[in-house]
Amino acid sequence: MKFFASAIALSVVIGQVAAICPGFNYGVGHQQNLGNGVSRWTVYDDSCNAVDGLTTNGNPCTSGTFGCSAPPVIFNQYTNSHTHARYTCRTDPKSGSCGSDGISVCCRNDGN
Repeated sequence: MKFFASAIALSVVIGQVAAICPGFNYGVGHQQNLGNGVSRWTVYDDSCNAVDGLTTNGNPCTSGTFGCSAPPVIFNQYTNSHTHARYTCRTDPKSGSCGSDGISVCCRNDGN
């Protein structure tokens, strides 16, 4: 019985992991308003681990971390602050969430 319960718990966890940006390296969470004009965007890996992000009171599109599209504005590029690798980002109807943070765009390295 313990094995069965563990298998169900594992399948739930696997289901959650698969829900974030299938086929992509990272997902970027929605803007989190921290107050006083400061916002945060968290970058998650495919296991919902927070691995990078940006906290700023400025324009995130000119920060060097994210690049933005023309209106309607979305993040269309992410530059990893640790490795400086660039990732192309886009919305994806298959994206999920990490906890209560919904994923706004999914990002993958297309060889750039």
